[in-house]
Amino acid sequence: MVRRFHDRYLTVSKPSHNRCRDGLRYTRPSCLPIARPALPTFTLAAPVHAEIEIRKSRFIALAVPVPDREAAMAVIADLRARHPAATHVCWALLAGGQSGMSDDGEPSGTAGRPILEVLRHHDLDGVLAAVVRYYGGVKLGAGGLVRAYTDAIAVALKDAARIERIAYATLTVLVDYPDEPRVRRWIEQSADAGCTLAETRYGALATLVIRLPAALREQAQAALRDATHGRAGFPAHQD
Repeated sequence: MVRRFHDRYLTVSKPSHNRCRDGLRYTRPSCLPIARPALPTFTLAAPVHAEIEIRKSRFIALAVPVPDREAAMAVIADLRARHPAATHVCWALLAGGQSGMSDDGEPSGTAGRPILEVLRHHDLDGVLAAVVRYYGGVKLGAGGLVRAYTDAIAVALKDAARIERIAYATLTVLVDYPDEPRVRRWIEQSADAGCTLAETRYGALATLVIRLPAALREQAQAALRDATHGRAGFPAHQD
């Protein structure tokens, strides 16, 4: 499994002298560097596949990283084109608000749902999992189908390399020039959480654009307000 950051999340202990690094006293821990989110999700480093046979039926499993539902449906269309004689092409997609699943003619709840649960078990997102079935003439029953579709995709994912999936955003900070070093210091201290300085601009105020995990945006605003004693400003419209 491939990870972009440390396996354990960063934690910050309170300094015994009750001061931040710039020498200013603090009353809340938000002036400290922020920690990473507690529940990461992962996508696949590369497509994986497997094939199993159960009572003469072939189950061909594929799991592939996809950016959205449109890309997932293109993969399903390709599978149908490559397996025109297949009895079923069942699938499940985890992609945020675009998630979905299909039993493709199998009894309700016996294919798409089990595939989806395997993806959830592996903490995956941005992944399409599909299983192509060639019927072998022997009925498996509802329980047998659930086990077959579960096993097929589980075998495909058994040794799959995963990459931590992090949605990034930008945060624009406006400060007076005396506060700029405080913001820069906070960015440096929060580098392990995925925060970097993307851009700086100078005018009446110093403008610093920070690239950071989207889930940490509100926490970062609170921390920067504390670090500048409430003087940091944030434009109303941000990307």
